[in-house]
Amino acid sequence: MGSIVLLDLLGGVALLLWGLHMVLSGVLRAFGPDLRRFLGKALRNRFTAFVAGLGLTAVLQSSTATGLMTTSLAADGVVSLVPALAIMLGANVGTTLIVQVLSFNISAAAPVLFVIGLVTFRVGGQSLTRALGRIAIGLGLTLLALHILVDTLAPAEQAPAVRVLLGAITHDPVLCIVIAAALTWAAHSSVAVVLLVMSLAYSHFVTGEAALALVLGANLGSAINPLLEGAVPGDPASRRLPLGNLLNRLVGILIALPFLPLLARELTALQPDAAKMTAEFHMLFNVALAVIFIAPLDAVAWLLVRILPERRQPVDPSVPRYLDETTLDAPSLAITNAARETLRMGDTVETMLSQVMTAIMTNDRKLAGEVSRMDNVVDRLTEAIKLYIARLTRGSLDEPEGRRAMEIVSFAINLEHVGDIIDKNLCELAVKEIKRRYQFSPEGAAELMAFHKRICESLRMALGVFMTGDVAAARRLIREKAELRSIELAAGDRHFDRLREGRPESIETSSLHLDILRDLKRIHSHICSVAYPVLEAAGELSARETVTGESATDALAVQPKLP
Repeated sequence: MGSIVLLDLLGGVALLLWGLHMVLSGVLRAFGPDLRRFLGKALRNRFTAFVAGLGLTAVLQSSTATGLMTTSLAADGVVSLVPALAIMLGANVGTTLIVQVLSFNISAAAPVLFVIGLVTFRVGGQSLTRALGRIAIGLGLTLLALHILVDTLAPAEQAPAVRVLLGAITHDPVLCIVIAAALTWAAHSSVAVVLLVMSLAYSHFVTGEAALALVLGANLGSAINPLLEGAVPGDPASRRLPLGNLLNRLVGILIALPFLPLLARELTALQPDAAKMTAEFHMLFNVALAVIFIAPLDAVAWLLVRILPERRQPVDPSVPRYLDETTLDAPSLAITNAARETLRMGDTVETMLSQVMTAIMTNDRKLAGEVSRMDNVVDRLTEAIKLYIARLTRGSLDEPEGRRAMEIVSFAINLEHVGDIIDKNLCELAVKEIKRRYQFSPEGAAELMAFHKRICESLRMALGVFMTGDVAAARRLIREKAELRSIELAAGDRHFDRLREGRPESIETSSLHLDILRDLKRIHSHICSVAYPVLEAAGELSARETVTGESATDALAVQPKLP
C-alpha cells in the first residue's frame, strides 16, 4: 500500500513538472523574441524593470526561466546590473502570483483546458496557435497534477510510518530549507515545490513551521540554477546577477529563520487553511525582499562588481558566444542565437579573406600563419552551430523555422568552405610566393587586389542578406557573380598578353596569379549561396537561373542534411 502511494505521489510530481514545462515552452515558442525585446526596453529605471520581471514571470510561470533569460541578457551586456537585479526582484514576486492562483481549487477547469488545448494544437496551422494550445494543455496538466497530489496525500495521512518519516525530516527548519532547496534545484521550478508543500500542509503531513521553512528552501533553490547554468563559462562578471539574486534570498532567509515559530502561529490564526497560509507566506516573503532591496540595488551592484570583476584573460574565439542551450525550447530564440553565431563566424572569415591578400602582397609569412590558424576557429564554430541546430530540430518546428534552420547550417558550411580555401590554398600560395621570393608585376598585382576587393564587398553583402533576407541585395549578389566571371576572363587575357610580351614577373608568377584568381572565384561561389534561398522564397528562382545559367538543382545542392 505504501509503495503504491509513493508511486502515485511521484507520478503527480512528475505530471506537475511536465505541465509547468509545457506552459513555459509554449510561451517561449509563441512570444520568445518579444519577451527578450520587452526585457530590453523595460530598463528606464529599477521600478519599471521590477514590474517587467513580475509580469514576465507571471506569463512564463517560472522565475528560474526569467532568471536564466535575464542572466543571458546581462552576460551579453544588453541589460545593466541594477535593472537586471530589479527584474529578478520582480520575478520572485511574480512566481508567488502563480502560486496564489493555483492555491484555489480550480481543478474542474482541467478538462476544459485539455479540450481547448488539443483542438487549438491540432487544428492550428501557425506556430503561434499551436503554442497557445500547448500552453492550455500545460495548464490543464498542472491542475490535474495538483488534484492527484491532494487525493494521494489524503488517505496516507493516517499512515503512522509516513508521519514518522516526515516528522523526522521536517522537525528541523534548517534541514527543511536544505531539502526544499535541493528539490527546487533538481526540478528547476520553485512553483512546483511550493505547490507540493501546500499539498503536504493541506493534508497535515507537515506542521505550519515546517511548511514555512520548506517555502524558504524553495526560494533559495530557485536562485541556484541561474548561478550554475546561466553564466558564461570562464567569465566571472556574468555571475554577478545570479549571485546577487542568491545573496538577497540568503539575507531574507537568515532574517526570517528565527521568527518562523511566531510567523507560523500568527499566519495560522489569520488563515486557518494551511495550503493558503503557505501560499500567502511565499508572497509575503518575496514582497518583503523586494521592499528591502529595491532601494540599495546600487550598493549591491557595486559589491558584486568588486567580488566578480571583469574577465582579464583573452576570450577563446572558437568558443560559441550565442548558442544558449536554455533557449532550445524556444525555436525562434534559438534560431536567432544560431544566426548571430554564424554572423560572428562570418566576421572571422572576412578577417581571414582580408589578411591573406595582405600576406601575399607583402610577403608576410607570420601573417599567413595567423590566417591559417584562424581556420581552426571557423571549423570549431561550424561544428558547434551544426550540433546546436541538430538538437533544436529534434523538437517540433514549423515550416518557416525548419527552413531558416537549414539556411543557417547551409551558410555556415559554405563559410567553412571559404575558410578552407583560404587556409589550404591561398595561405599555401602565400608561403610558396614568400619562399621563392616571387614578385607580381604592378599591373598583375593591381588586378588581383581589385578582384579581391570585390570579393570582400560581396562577402559583406552576403552577411547582410543572411541576416535580413533582402531580396534586392540578393539580386545584386547574383549579378555580381556573373560580372566577376567576365572580370576573371578579362584578367586572364591581360595576364597572357603580359606573358606574350615576355614580362619576367608575369612569367615566374603565372601559375600563382591564375591560382589566386581561381580560388577567389571559388570563394565567391560559396558566398553567393546565401542568395539562393532568399530568391527562391521570393519566387525569383527562374529569374536567377536566367542570370547565372545554373539549374535549380545545382543551385540548391548546397543545402545540407543535418548530422
